[in-house]
Amino acid sequence: MEEVLNSVTPGATTGVGSLPHRSIAAAVEFTISHFDLPVVPRLPRRSGAESLANQALHGVAGVEMGPYGTLAVDVGRLDPDAPVVTDLRSDAFGGFRGFVELAPERVAGRTIKWQFVGPVTLGLTLARAGAPAEVAFKVAATAVGSHVEALGTALSEAMPGSSQLVVFDEPLMVDLMANDFPLPPDEAADLLSSAMVVGQRFGAVGLHCCFDADWPSLLEAGPQVLSLPATDAVVGVAGHLDRFMEAGGRIAWGAVSTEGPIGVTASRSWHALSSLWCDLVKRGCDPGQLRAQSLLSPHRGLASYSPAVAEDICLSLRDISRRVADQASAAKLVLGA
Repeated sequence: MEEVLNSVTPGATTGVGSLPHRSIAAAVEFTISHFDLPVVPRLPRRSGAESLANQALHGVAGVEMGPYGTLAVDVGRLDPDAPVVTDLRSDAFGGFRGFVELAPERVAGRTIKWQFVGPVTLGLTLARAGAPAEVAFKVAATAVGSHVEALGTALSEAMPGSSQLVVFDEPLMVDLMANDFPLPPDEAADLLSSAMVVGQRFGAVGLHCCFDADWPSLLEAGPQVLSLPATDAVVGVAGHLDRFMEAGGRIAWGAVSTEGPIGVTASRSWHALSSLWCDLVKRGCDPGQLRAQSLLSPHRGLASYSPAVAEDICLSLRDISRRVADQASAAKLVLGA
């Protein structure tokens, strides 16, 4: 829905998904306080059932959850036609349940973002557990579609005044162009596109990959928001990004790295982002669109850090957001003024 994206200000901040908190209430408070677009928290350190793939496999026939988030897959019981029930009372949806219960009054009128594993990554997870590829991807499509329908409905009912941005997390699509990838690129794009159709019932849809992927192939799935790391690797696809923005797409830039030591200020991250934007403009990207159609996020989820370090990352992100908003013009912005 275009109106969802039109209400998002340039340089608005959001999260990627996972948070480090063990307290559901603390996680909900964190996401509301630190992001312009609060992200529904996923809390894998609170429960292994909330890890990316485990959450989506909840309720899937043939999949059992063991201690500490371990999965046992009975390949013979996997059934693409079996219904998948989303039980918000389960550990798999603790962070989601807490957001629905605690956040409605505080996020009224704001766009909320939530992230769910995409069907390609989930299918690969099942295939690596021994399921035949044909069965694995069909089961994944059913599970993702069923859960997204249920979660989107729950948010709509609890927060009718808030718009939704539904982002599909596809880290394993980084290997899409590898010779041994079990799906050709067009079939992977179709699988993801079908999941996005479900997400579009509730708002705008996006695609996230925390690695340097083959972005033109991922764009074939039709996201309205592309969430990617702000690295020099994207300069080579400047033309594709420019056409994506020209068609109204937004880019959520992973502007603060979550690799290695965390800087005490935002200066290094800001200069890296502005330098990247300058290089993209040199390759033909429109400077006004780069600023106006940007969102900002950490590189990836924050679950591997302590809550205190996660807060430092978000404060750096907020600083970069202010610098984007304070630019007098797109020309100044891309020159790093």
